[in-house]
Amino acid sequence: MSFRMPAEWAPHERVWIGFPSFWGHWEEPFAAAQRQIASFANAVHDAGRGETVHLIAGNAEAARVARDLVEAGVIVEERHIGDIWLRDTGCIIVCNGRDRIARNFGFNGWGNRFNFNGDQDIGETLAKAGGITVTACDWVLEGGSIDVDGEGVAVTTTDCLLNANRNPSLNQAQIEARLRRDLGIDRLLWLGDGLANDHTDGHVDNLARFVGPNHLVIPEARDADDPNAAVYVNARKRAEAFGCKVTTLPSVGRFEQYGEAVPASYMNFYIGNSTVIVPIYGSRHDDNALTELSALFPDHKVVGLPADAVLTGGGSFHCSSQQVPL
Repeated sequence: MSFRMPAEWAPHERVWIGFPSFWGHWEEPFAAAQRQIASFANAVHDAGRGETVHLIAGNAEAARVARDLVEAGVIVEERHIGDIWLRDTGCIIVCNGRDRIARNFGFNGWGNRFNFNGDQDIGETLAKAGGITVTACDWVLEGGSIDVDGEGVAVTTTDCLLNANRNPSLNQAQIEARLRRDLGIDRLLWLGDGLANDHTDGHVDNLARFVGPNHLVIPEARDADDPNAAVYVNARKRAEAFGCKVTTLPSVGRFEQYGEAVPASYMNFYIGNSTVIVPIYGSRHDDNALTELSALFPDHKVVGLPADAVLTGGGSFHCSSQQVPL
């Protein structure tokens, strides 16, 4: 048996969550984003019933604020962190039975858009602190650009993984070979575009997520002005043609910040040991999304938490987290 990236619903030893630490990265929404991430950490911890949460702060003041906001049992660590998006800057843990390796991929600031001091090193730092062997991988990959079912099937977007600003020397076949080598992925579903105005070049964790073996959830537009309606239709067609079971959930719909439609998505949920935490945005579809997702996770508590302030930083709850499987 080779090393493979487990599905997110596999049991976790812990999770790392980035905590907003620098006002200049957020400006006015800073304090609200801190409160929303702390609420996320508390919900994942679930009063000790969930999993061990390590909330990673970038300086002493942020660590103090974090400790005031989280419940007892959430571990706050001060580390040299840049932005909070540990899904992309953290290592991806692969397993072979009880053996684990942290795959440390290259990171170039989402195609050289945003380069913050600390983002290059935080993945290796956290993995080594957790006692996990680290191996370097010779190409750029962000964790939010892929999702896996734990049985060798993965989904991504051409919008991101074939973008020339990540790995210009690699073609599709070469990327598939590296995913097979580094993460144990046997079959890769290529979706097309990601969500509109997503500065990650269309990370798939805003578009399609596995909820079971070969079983994807994909949004569907239920409003006439949804800016991603065609993207959702295309993604569903490709997934079904690939042979995946597809369940649709409502899209958030058109959601604007600072006069621009932004990639608000219920797909950016985090699957914890006891809870599934879903970002919500005050949309009329929030309640239906939570109800429909609950039916897919009968053994978990599905919790919706506001994430509008976190979204101003460019991501949501899933983006800020990186789990450590048992």
